[in-house]
Amino acid sequence: MTKRTTFKLITSMVLVMLLIVLTACGNSGTNANPKQTTLDFLWFSDGKEGEVIKEIIKEYEQTNTKVKINLIEVGFKDIQTKLKTMLSGGKPPALSRVTDTGSFANQAVDLTPYVDNADQFKDQFIDSLKPYYVINDKLVAAPMDVTANGLIYNKTLFDKAGVKVPTSPDQVWTWDEYTAALKEVMDKGGARYGMVWDVTPHRWSTLLYQNGGSILTEDGTAAAINSEAGIRSMEQFKLLHQEGIMPESVWLGGENPNNLFRSGTVATHWAGNWMISNYKDITDFEWGVTYMPKGTQRSSVPGGKFLMAFKGSGYEQEAAEFIEYLTSKEVNSKYNQESLFMSPRKDSAVLNYEFGKEMFEIFADELKNSSPLAANDWSRQTIISKITTDLKNNIVEVLSDKATPQEALDRTAKLINEAIGSQ
Repeated sequence: MTKRTTFKLITSMVLVMLLIVLTACGNSGTNANPKQTTLDFLWFSDGKEGEVIKEIIKEYEQTNTKVKINLIEVGFKDIQTKLKTMLSGGKPPALSRVTDTGSFANQAVDLTPYVDNADQFKDQFIDSLKPYYVINDKLVAAPMDVTANGLIYNKTLFDKAGVKVPTSPDQVWTWDEYTAALKEVMDKGGARYGMVWDVTPHRWSTLLYQNGGSILTEDGTAAAINSEAGIRSMEQFKLLHQEGIMPESVWLGGENPNNLFRSGTVATHWAGNWMISNYKDITDFEWGVTYMPKGTQRSSVPGGKFLMAFKGSGYEQEAAEFIEYLTSKEVNSKYNQESLFMSPRKDSAVLNYEFGKEMFEIFADELKNSSPLAANDWSRQTIISKITTDLKNNIVEVLSDKATPQEALDRTAKLINEAIGSQ
């Protein structure tokens, strides 16, 4: 074999080997991630949003064929326990819908490096929600919807009594005007009760903010609930029961306020905006939403549901991409419009609801006119979640004459300060 022939043979072998390597590399790229990624998504539903999210997931999977979303549905009362069990068992879900962001902030993925521009991402949402999902300068979640407390009323009873409700922010009642209107609806309209009020400290605190009070100081370093405004709010709440405007059966007896309002015998229900969807099927009487009364100021209490991704799932990148998809303008607007919720996005404040559009506008106005201290308090979930049950129990103690407003709120303040000290 000549040197020239030998050179040709070696060159040919090298080319063949190179071709084999390139082919192998090409095949490796094609099959680099041949398996479908499955993201466990822990979820609860208050109304029809479960059906809406399933439709959105289906659309996402059609354009992201390597991702499958495994929706794990549990009841609202069970989701905290289920999520804690999964986290403590070392098997975190990729995603979860949460209300209590503070309790899970340490296990959450910081979304900051996953989104294109963290500041622009946060600027999409209404400012009052920011403390809920930006904790210790980390983007631990993203808002999915925003909630507000408001006033639902029985239009049939008000019409029968000849009592008009405010139809614009300029006509908002004072608390004296509101209670006088309720007594008139009870006297002339035949209402058994003037109002029912959800048994939650969140809903009760609406009165606290309207009276200029707050649960915590503005910097969150101490309790503020046992202030003059707090005492006045507690006294006012008790008086509503003593005068028979509110039934004792709800806060002291556990009766469901929704069922009482549905009976058509109650003039007003202090509740969250999600009750618009809940009451949609009422046909026995007409109902609507009007403006809440004001104390020293107007105020509602903001809240919301959030999406959170979890460290250790192995799918942090995919979960973050799905969160960006769900919170985008088009998808988030579809979700909230079809679920009859309010969007947390600044550019989706007005949605074309198939039902109750004018009612949502009133709830949105309540939110817009809320005390900033309301969001400041309730966004400190790591403190609030430790004292809400005690606050509710102390309100009940006042209503049942087992404690004065001062005693009850001093006890609550002591627990709040202990919770702050344990941070």
